[in-house]
Amino acid sequence: MKKINIAPPSRNNRTTVAKQPIRIVRGLTVTFFILSLGFAAAGAIAQQSDRDKGRRGGGGQDGQDGNLASLDPGPRAGSVGAGTPISGLSPQQIVFFQNGLSQFNELEDVVRTGPGNGGLGPTFNSNSCGSCHSQPAPGGTSPNANAYPNVGQNPQFTVGQLMGGGNTIPSFITADGPVREVRFKSDSGVHDIFTIAGRSDAVGCSIAQPDFAAEAANGNLSFRIPTPVYGAGLIENIADATIMANLATSASRQLGIAGVLNRSGNDGSITRFGWKAQNKSLVVFAGEAYNVEMGVTSELFPNERGYPPTPIPSGCLVNPTPEDRTVFESNDPTQVSSDVNAFANFMRFLDQPIPACKGIGCSPEIQSGRAIFTNIGCANCHTPSMTTGLSGMASGLSQVQANLFSDLALHHMGSNLADGVSQGNAGPDQFRTAPLWGLGQRIFFMHDGRSTNLLQAIQEHAGSGSEANRVVDTYNQLSRQNKQNLILFLRSL
Repeated sequence: MKKINIAPPSRNNRTTVAKQPIRIVRGLTVTFFILSLGFAAAGAIAQQSDRDKGRRGGGGQDGQDGNLASLDPGPRAGSVGAGTPISGLSPQQIVFFQNGLSQFNELEDVVRTGPGNGGLGPTFNSNSCGSCHSQPAPGGTSPNANAYPNVGQNPQFTVGQLMGGGNTIPSFITADGPVREVRFKSDSGVHDIFTIAGRSDAVGCSIAQPDFAAEAANGNLSFRIPTPVYGAGLIENIADATIMANLATSASRQLGIAGVLNRSGNDGSITRFGWKAQNKSLVVFAGEAYNVEMGVTSELFPNERGYPPTPIPSGCLVNPTPEDRTVFESNDPTQVSSDVNAFANFMRFLDQPIPACKGIGCSPEIQSGRAIFTNIGCANCHTPSMTTGLSGMASGLSQVQANLFSDLALHHMGSNLADGVSQGNAGPDQFRTAPLWGLGQRIFFMHDGRSTNLLQAIQEHAGSGSEANRVVDTYNQLSRQNKQNLILFLRSL
């Protein structure tokens, strides 16, 4: 395989366990590996980066300790508390959920096999939703070759060569690194990594990959990793008024925390999905991902996309559009919906992750860590819970306490995390507060996957202009034990 040399955005600290392959097969879920219960570390943790010692010169009693990274035990072992449907679904709704799951894990080929059955390309980042959203279960985030429970190689490392594809692999895509999409800061848009040129099911297509090396040399690349979609239906069903009231009460000006909401440019409603809260609904979120990440057109996004403003070569326009659509020909009501609507239903009916423990059922260390989380100001952005409104879709979405640990608002994260991309009201250094539910079994952190260690991830929040600076300073003054307790709490989520 040819590789383009481009340095990734930051060094990663990785855990190590025995490698096993991920299998994502048409219509099947990802294979899980259930290990022993508890907080056993997933092997030896690599030496920390300098950031782990305290980006802002803090460190409290641990300022000279060279092994702070060891306080993060790595992804939590034990049962996989994610990927199951919400309660209260009817038998028919369960069928729709399972159909959505099957479509979510389906591998796309270029040539459409039937009405409403997709069609990869002309440009793409991967060939399946499930290949990117698989840790620790379908609907999650990027897998990794070296960590429990979804052990396997980054699918992007090979997907560009399937069926004779002649794609090169830029060096920001590695076998044990995160799945990534690439945006150009110059236009804020996604520029897909691979093309269908050379594939046996795209004979006659000739389209070149972007010159990522040149764009990297110009400082024009910005990376993002997949966002988990667990509990997405609950997030969709939190009323705008609830989000606004929470932001008004939780903002703490003395800590330098403010926060604003991203909103639709048409009706002014609060948008809430994606790293910058740029998408309004799960249908829009699903349709955009299907089109942008896999190149599949739909009723929402009916036009093929290549590398704007360059026109798509006619030889790469294989299928009539939209490739994904309502299947009018079907007599089975569960098969009539387009793939986009099936994806949306799957995400809508996914339950919130189950934490390792709750309340007094947790160890004293985890209980202490939760109190520290609130006392030092983390909860001012990572709101522990909000309650959903009434749902006309399913009883399991109505008036449910969503333990998302997010205010769904945008915050200035400063020069360290700024990605140079603007979306809606979100500026180059603003991001939606990432929900923390399920954090205990995630591998990669921050919008670009630059960290695999929670202590480093905390330090990454600090930088010139960041609303998190004072909170990070306070964290750095904690004792080693209190830092450990906070990390154990986060890994319990």
